[in-house]
Amino acid sequence: MSEIKIDLNADLGERLEAYGVDAELMKYISSANIACGGHAGDQESVHRMVELARSLEVAVGAHPSFPDRQNFGRVAMKIAPADLQRSLEEQIGLVAAVAASFGVKVKHVKPHGALYHSANSDADVAQAIANAVRTVDPSMIVVAQYGSVALECYQEAGLRTATEAFADRAYETSGVLRSRTLPGALLDEERAVEQAKSIVLRGCVVTPDGSRLDVRADTICFHSDTPNATTIAKRGRVALEHAGVRIAPL
Repeated sequence: MSEIKIDLNADLGERLEAYGVDAELMKYISSANIACGGHAGDQESVHRMVELARSLEVAVGAHPSFPDRQNFGRVAMKIAPADLQRSLEEQIGLVAAVAASFGVKVKHVKPHGALYHSANSDADVAQAIANAVRTVDPSMIVVAQYGSVALECYQEAGLRTATEAFADRAYETSGVLRSRTLPGALLDEERAVEQAKSIVLRGCVVTPDGSRLDVRADTICFHSDTPNATTIAKRGRVALEHAGVRIAPL
């Protein structure tokens, strides 16, 4: 039987007051998506997150967004593709520059919030992300949701990609994440741990209506702002390792 391997990621450096939570959560993941100024984060927070990631041997990734701090990057923006690309280059470049000062290479890029989801329905947004990554460093892996149009766009651009699934978010039968405005969008601790195991070991999740949805992933996300995020990540990692899964960066 071939070895099962999975990467565990989390979005970090989004709130200064959450540094302690981020530091604890980082102990249980293998890749950190570091906010880089679009929706949150700045030079100081990126520096602190990269330094922490290096000390814990966690892979460093950039977590760029629509340039919209007011809405925390959770609202789709109408922005010219060239302007979006420039913003993304600046954001990804910030993490790359800070990482280089520590002798660390940025391994991946994971778009944040509305940017991540807009890329699935707007080819111009997906192309702007692809162009920005190719400009900064074409060897970076771009993370996208399993089955998404964005994933195809990044691959067609010649970029390395990784498929992502979510431990702590409910899925609709269509494959999209359940809107945060609807009940049951965020899974509790027990269900999140079970969903992480189901994705890795069985390649599926159970939707709110009880249907089985096929989901494949190279990396599993634990959102840092989910209640009990650290406990969920810790329990999820222990459960996966107990099942014989090896946790390793992309």
